[in-house]
Amino acid sequence: MSTFVSDLFAGKTALVTGGTSGIGQATAEYLARHGAHVVAIGLGADRTAVSDGVELDLREVDVTDDKALKAVIADLDRLDILVPAAGISLGDREIEWEAFNTVLSIQLNAVYRITDLAHPLLAASQGSVINIASMYSFFGGGRRVAYSAAKGAVVQITKSLAEAWAPDGIRVNAVAPGWINTPLLATIEDQAVVDRLLSRTPLNRFGDPEEIGKAIAFLASDAASFITGVVLPVDGGYLTTGI
Repeated sequence: MSTFVSDLFAGKTALVTGGTSGIGQATAEYLARHGAHVVAIGLGADRTAVSDGVELDLREVDVTDDKALKAVIADLDRLDILVPAAGISLGDREIEWEAFNTVLSIQLNAVYRITDLAHPLLAASQGSVINIASMYSFFGGGRRVAYSAAKGAVVQITKSLAEAWAPDGIRVNAVAPGWINTPLLATIEDQAVVDRLLSRTPLNRFGDPEEIGKAIAFLASDAASFITGVVLPVDGGYLTTGI
């Protein structure tokens, strides 16, 4: 049984970057199943396997391509929900200058750019932005230097735009996922590392991408009409554990 009514977002349009895989796709599908017209942009759009019964407007877009982002926004008649979910991590390589810049171009610059471009449409609909922060927004990541830096900045973008855009009726929030069953988690081959991550997670399991979509749906809904500037951990309690 669904948590929300199926027509929760009927008549609304959502744009999800990184909507062709992982958390982005799960969020796009969840919003679509609850009535939204969802434009999901990202790489590999032609290879994206959409769940049965779900309709997504999939578009192949590189979020670092400013011309392409402008074209996406120009093609929209309205926009009620923006979820900049495109992401990348290069692990140990991120401490190197070129890799650092590559990660920031997607995890930070592209997040701000699509939000900036979307501002007029969001103001017209008094819409909502839900950013994707991370556990690494709250503590350092020696093996993910650029990713951690970007996610820390996403928190500040969220709080700052929540204040700056409140007069326009735009709410800006973020979710901070914990360890979620995505292709990124699947790259961890050391079972000892997996066991350690689980041992630090009070709910003793990894999250499902749709669980992030549910939290985003809440923040985008009228149930959160007096919530802005918030970063909501969706991590099974990971951040509550001291060691």
